[in-house]
Amino acid sequence: MLGATGAVGQELLALLEERRFPVAELLPLASPRSAGQELSWQGESLTVQPVQAGCFTGVDLVLASAGGSVSRAWAPEAVAAGAVLIDNSSAFRLDPDVPLVVPEVNPEAAFRHRGVIANPNCTTILLTVALAPLAARRPIRRVVISTYQSASGAGARAMEELRQLSRTVLDGGEPVSSVLPHSLAFNLFLHNSPLEPSGYCEEELKMLHETRKIMELPDLRLSATCVRVPVLRAHSEAVNIEFSEPFPVEEARALLAVAPGVELIEDFGANRFPMPTDVTGRDPVAVGRIRQDLSEPNALELWLCGDQIRKGAALNAIQIAELLCGEDEG
Repeated sequence: MLGATGAVGQELLALLEERRFPVAELLPLASPRSAGQELSWQGESLTVQPVQAGCFTGVDLVLASAGGSVSRAWAPEAVAAGAVLIDNSSAFRLDPDVPLVVPEVNPEAAFRHRGVIANPNCTTILLTVALAPLAARRPIRRVVISTYQSASGAGARAMEELRQLSRTVLDGGEPVSSVLPHSLAFNLFLHNSPLEPSGYCEEELKMLHETRKIMELPDLRLSATCVRVPVLRAHSEAVNIEFSEPFPVEEARALLAVAPGVELIEDFGANRFPMPTDVTGRDPVAVGRIRQDLSEPNALELWLCGDQIRKGAALNAIQIAELLCGEDEG
């Protein structure tokens, strides 16, 4: 496991044990700066090793969550050693020779790998899990999304900073951020990934290009606005979906109620729909408030929440590994 000490790495460790993934030997790897730390695995203490030449010898599977530059640097050596690398960074997602996989959406793509499989962006994973069962029934023409992204998307340090700065505000102090560009305590701001000439940020364009690739819809019209919000570890999305023809709400609701990876949380009488607290530490993408778009007869609106560290990163990677091992139970 490459990047074993980070937030996603820690979740990977927990899920490997929880899901009883077949592991003969686990080798935790990280940068030299993080090497030497002790991790708990199945009741044993494992020492994190530095990633270095020769470290992938005899390794069958690499779960990488150490960032794009690290993945690009070490993927060739891992593949040359005979390993399959499932990468959680953006390094290979749009490479035409690398499958980009969400097991509930395009599991067959995983078997077209040439040594590397890309794990999609967290917001894209959550979105496509909800879109796929609807797209299988009626063609989608356009999708408009607003995301509400938790601190976990920026890593463990951002989560801890949110905790600390929230205490600062409650104590009457002035919150000063050192991890994120602005304080997230009792605040929100537009996603801080680099802005492109189009005016869209990198995170928003990831949703566009990755969704097109995963769903094999190269002409899909999609527009996203991504926002960082003061939530610890679950993302939410408001999604408007335009189809080629009207899509009855009850039909869409019935499809999503039984869709793999989806949990329907919907009580219109009580005004009760998915919340980040419903999915934190859990596998499903919670979907609800499915309704007719009053401005467009061919469009539906829905709301979803999903744990960014779990389904948005670690769980999706392990599900891909389970596909390759034939261990997936659906």
